Amino acid sequence: MKLAYSVLAIAALFVQNAVAAPPSAAADEQELKRVESALCEAFRTNDAATIERLLDETYTLTNSRAVVSTRADDIAEVKKGENQYSEFRNHDTKMRLYGDTAVIIGITSIKGVSGGTPFELDVRFTDTYVRRADGWKLAAGHVTRIPAK
Repeated sequence: MKLAYSVLAIAALFVQNAVAAPPSAAADEQELKRVESALCEAFRTNDAATIERLLDETYTLTNSRAVVSTRADDIAEVKKGENQYSEFRNHDTKMRLYGDTAVIIGITSIKGVSGGTPFELDVRFTDTYVRRADGWKLAAGHVTRIPAK
């Protein structure tokens, strides 16, 4: 009987540790790629609800003109719908994980129309994510325009 209780106790500890184990780095990377892709698609389609859900309350962006905007600023701009994007795509990305923080760098290619004028540009970006109780959130971004060739 003692052996049965010992086996049961060990099994219970194993199950508890398996359930309580933190997410793996691979799982975090996959989720961050999903969130980053969802944000690109949300900006492309002017989906303010998704942007609001995925930007952290403390979010700031330093844009390619060195202007700093907040979460509220970016959501309001998207709701206006003045920019229509045919492309809003991240590529050439690299990711670094630091526990509940992640940094992603890469290039965003953007094409669209703003105020009736077509535009096309590439920017190099740095995005900083934080893990919150409800998932990964974009906390800060910085973009620098890549000169046209």
